[in-house]
Amino acid sequence: MSLDREAALNVAQVLTEALPYIQRFIGKTIVVKFGGNAMVDPVLHDSFARDVVLMKLVGMNPVVVHGGGPQIGSLLKKLNIHTEFVDGMRVTDAETMDVVEMVLGGSVNKEIVASINRNGGRAIGVTGKDGNLIRAKKLQVTRHGPELEVPEIIDIGHVGEVEQIDTAVINVIIDSDFIPVIAPIGVGEDGSTYNINADLVAGKLAQVMQAEKLMLLTNVAGLLDKEGDILTGLTTSQVDGLIADGTISGGMLPKIGCALDAVKSGVASAHIIDGRMPHAVLLETFTDEGMGTLISNKRIQSEK
Repeated sequence: MSLDREAALNVAQVLTEALPYIQRFIGKTIVVKFGGNAMVDPVLHDSFARDVVLMKLVGMNPVVVHGGGPQIGSLLKKLNIHTEFVDGMRVTDAETMDVVEMVLGGSVNKEIVASINRNGGRAIGVTGKDGNLIRAKKLQVTRHGPELEVPEIIDIGHVGEVEQIDTAVINVIIDSDFIPVIAPIGVGEDGSTYNINADLVAGKLAQVMQAEKLMLLTNVAGLLDKEGDILTGLTTSQVDGLIADGTISGGMLPKIGCALDAVKSGVASAHIIDGRMPHAVLLETFTDEGMGTLISNKRIQSEK
């Protein structure tokens, strides 16, 4: 189908606008956490896969880390396995961990790999257990309260935190011109399997690989101020201030904390972007406008 003149000019403008970003990010590592609506909506899932394929084709090195909470919850319900949450984290006993590993390391991971391959890319799926990629330790949850004389330590089972990341497996995949797709499952020193928050894995991975960008897909437009407007072009010190004055609170705190730690540890920039928008990753990477919230150590607010 031929384009009319106006449509053709629009295409040319988009390509011209993208060129400086393509040149700037050639050979750079970009860690993308894939989750939320984009994982369960077929249209968004497909657009994400195309975005990642294009990034790879123009010379970038995308690394995908994915979650899978809704899928885990759905299978647990079908199997009549009761599950509880403490401070937003799923209590994971041995039986639940088997389901988590089956879903994250199996169906969800392979679905993302298949989607990328179907859209012209070449992806390989791994979990943090492969090649001891993610060494984990048990996460300790401490609850404080006025009714407690001493803080209460709560055992939430096979929920872990990242202790160490060995990027050898990822480097082999990237050097072989494939796209790594990583399930956030770690292994302890004693061989125990741990379920780890995907945002935390993505953030730690970005730090270890000294990535150019950390991109966290969410179900919100970005970080909002107290009036409900999107905040962007933030420095790490500004984010610290927003946490201190209560602008950032609740469920957004862990995600922002992950992005903040990554930038403070050498990642060039972190982005909280709206995964409900088709091609959100492309729009953030290749356009002047970008999307969502950008956090970096730079004071030039328009800098991407």
